Amino acid sequence: MMKLNAGRAIAGLTAAMALFGAAAAETGYRPVDGDIAMLPAASKLAEEVHFFHNLILMPIITVISLIVLALLLWVMARYNSKANPVPRKFSHNTLVEIIWTGVPIIILIAIALPSFELLFKEDVIPDGKQIVADADGATNVFTFDNDFPASRMVAADRHVQVFLGNASGGVGLTPGKDYQLEGLGSPKVSVKLAQTPKAGDRLVVRMGRSLVGAGDNREIALAPTMTLKAIGFQWGWTYSYPDFGDFEFTASMTPKEATTPELYRFETDNHVVVPVGETIRVVTTARDVIHAWALPNMAIKIDAVPGRLNETWFKADKEGVYYGQCSEICGVRHSAMPITVEVVSRPAFEAWVNAKRVESGMEPMFGAIASVEPESKLADAASAVSAAQ
Repeated sequence: MMKLNAGRAIAGLTAAMALFGAAAAETGYRPVDGDIAMLPAASKLAEEVHFFHNLILMPIITVISLIVLALLLWVMARYNSKANPVPRKFSHNTLVEIIWTGVPIIILIAIALPSFELLFKEDVIPDGKQIVADADGATNVFTFDNDFPASRMVAADRHVQVFLGNASGGVGLTPGKDYQLEGLGSPKVSVKLAQTPKAGDRLVVRMGRSLVGAGDNREIALAPTMTLKAIGFQWGWTYSYPDFGDFEFTASMTPKEATTPELYRFETDNHVVVPVGETIRVVTTARDVIHAWALPNMAIKIDAVPGRLNETWFKADKEGVYYGQCSEICGVRHSAMPITVEVVSRPAFEAWVNAKRVESGMEPMFGAIASVEPESKLADAASAVSAAQ
C-alpha cells in the first residue's frame, strides 16, 4: 500500500488546471463602482463569512431596524401633545426594562457564537493531512496514523473524509453507509469500507479538526504547503517566499497611465503568485507604521505591525487574479497600497518560482514541466476530492 503526503496529492490535483493567469480578466474578483454586495467568495472560509453576514447579521439588523422604526412611529402618533395632552408622570416600568435588557443580550449571544467560531478558524492555521492509498483488491480495511497533538486528535466522524477514485473519476463516501471508522481518539484510525475496492482504485483520506465550509460543502482544511511573508511599508508591500529560497520582491501600485481605469489603484507592478487548491500561510509585519493585509475574496484581513509577526491563512478554490488593499489608515498615501494575488496551477507556480529564483541569482528549484508528470498519476484518485466538493 502506497502513502503519499498532502503536498504531492494536491500537486496531482492541480496539475490538470488551466495555464498561468488564465482568469486574469475576471471582473468579479475586484470591486466595481456602484456595487454594494461583497466580492464573490473564492474560498470555503469566505463562503462562511458570506453566510454569516447574509443569513444571520442582515436578518437581525433588518428586524431590529423595523421594530425600532415601528416603535418610533407609534410613540409619535400615540404620545404627541395633541393625542396625549396630559402626560403620565412615572419613571420606571419593570417589564419594559427587563425586555430592553434581556432581548439585546439574547441577540448578542446569537451573533457571538458563530462569529467566535469564524474568528477561531481564521486565527488557527489548519493542520489537516491527506493520505492516498492504493487498493490491492483484497482488503477493505485501511489504517492510518492519528499523529496529531492530543488536543487536535481525530476523535469524531466529522474529522475524517473519505473519497474513492479510479481512472473513470471519483466519489465522496458517506460515513455509516459506505464506511465505518474505528479507533477514533487513539493513535491509529481504521477506515473499514462496506465494499472491497478493486485493485488499482485509490482511497483518498483527509483527517483533521480544521473544518471549513457549511453543510454538504464542508471540507477538512489541510496543513499549509507554503508560507507567504508580507511586509508593509509606506507605500507598498515587500513579499518573500521562505520555503523557496526566501527570494523577495516589492509590489507597488501601478501608475494610472500604465493600467486601465477599472484596475487603477488595484493593480500592482508585481503580483503575489500562489498555487490553487493549497493552504497558504500568510505572515505579516511592517517596517514603519501599522498596515493591514486584506484580500476580501478570501475573507482575509490581518494587521501588519512593526516588530511583531501576525499570521493567517487562505486556500483559493479558483484560479484568477484577486485584489485587495491596505485596510489600516496608515498615512497620506494609504490608498496607494493595493494587493494583487494571482492564483495559478501548480506547474505554473513552479515555473514562476524558478524564474524568481533565477532573478535572485539562485538555481531553479523545480525541473521542467515534465517534473510534475509523476504527480499526474494521482489525478485519478485526487479527482475524487474535486468531484465530492
